[in-house]
Amino acid sequence: MIYLDYAATTPVDRRVLDAMMPYFREAFGNPSSIHRFGQKAEAAVDEAREKAASVLGCSPDEIIFTSGGSEADNLALRGAALAHRAAGKWILTARTEHPAVSKTAIQLQKEYGFPLEWLDVNEHGQVTVDSLAKAVCSDTIMASVMYANNEIGSINPIADLAQTANANGILFHTDAVQAAAYLDVNVEKLGVDLMSLGGHKFYGPKGVGVLYVRKGTNLVPHLTGGGQEFSLRAGTHNVPYIVGFAEALRLAAEERELRTAHVKPLRDHIIGTVLETIPESKLTGHPEQRLPNHASFVFKDVDGNLLLQLLDSSGFACSSGSACKTGNPEPSEVITALGYPREWALGSLRVTLGTDTTPEQVESFLKTLPGLVEKARKLNHR
Repeated sequence: MIYLDYAATTPVDRRVLDAMMPYFREAFGNPSSIHRFGQKAEAAVDEAREKAASVLGCSPDEIIFTSGGSEADNLALRGAALAHRAAGKWILTARTEHPAVSKTAIQLQKEYGFPLEWLDVNEHGQVTVDSLAKAVCSDTIMASVMYANNEIGSINPIADLAQTANANGILFHTDAVQAAAYLDVNVEKLGVDLMSLGGHKFYGPKGVGVLYVRKGTNLVPHLTGGGQEFSLRAGTHNVPYIVGFAEALRLAAEERELRTAHVKPLRDHIIGTVLETIPESKLTGHPEQRLPNHASFVFKDVDGNLLLQLLDSSGFACSSGSACKTGNPEPSEVITALGYPREWALGSLRVTLGTDTTPEQVESFLKTLPGLVEKARKLNHR
């Protein structure tokens, strides 16, 4: 099998695994314990927090460890909204967001009465400064816009959007889960108040993430219990995973240019070849302002799930978009938001590359894909 679904998850880097291993057995203590076992575990968590803060350009006490990007998104939106519940203000986000954001916003609207406004996106699925500026009003509480889209790869102008939000006195959150592998996540440069990260998108373990919370930002905790994570996220620390997250984030920042130089030419080759060799195919997302490892398409009159099955049978692991949506017979909300009609929107394909992707694998994929798209079209017309 040739793996071309790095946006869904990545294998754990060997160096990350090596950093994690001691904390499963030798240094297995609970960081909340006073004895030496606990002290050693607590020191590991503290070191990981400092390491993550160094990459993000923030203070260690602004780092909140979570179980992943989805939990970080939930804590950011629900925590901020409920902390300002008395104000009863608006929440702004886009239909192109990950479900961890969009569904949380919908729940806040339905169950707590927060008015919700969907921000317009351009033809590339990006939220523009004008779109945000037009939506902001005196009763807006916060805006949430993802840094880079997981389905179509488009990069949003987060620094400009955050500046617009800050100028209007509203909180700004960004889901940077996809972005952290290849983009600068320095929060001072971005100007965000809240930012979510997930470790398994950049060669760290699954089940661990971070929410950056700028000092002075009030949140209501959604997990109560002990006083872990500055009383914002109760629960015994997952020490090996926290250590792995921090090491993976450090490596991602340190090796960003090298990793980008590896995947970007391969991505460009895929985009150019697919559009040239497959009739009625279109690139989704921005042609240039997109993640360097991300290629995504729609094919007219193709069942995307059927195409994935054909690819899998031929030895290629790809996706039709978000891993959270694969298998759903309905078009993705993201593709629909771009304005594609159903006969196009159902035929989405996402191809994402990683450190282990080789030119030979890409060539094999490009030789196989046109025939499979043609086969899927014929089966769709039966």
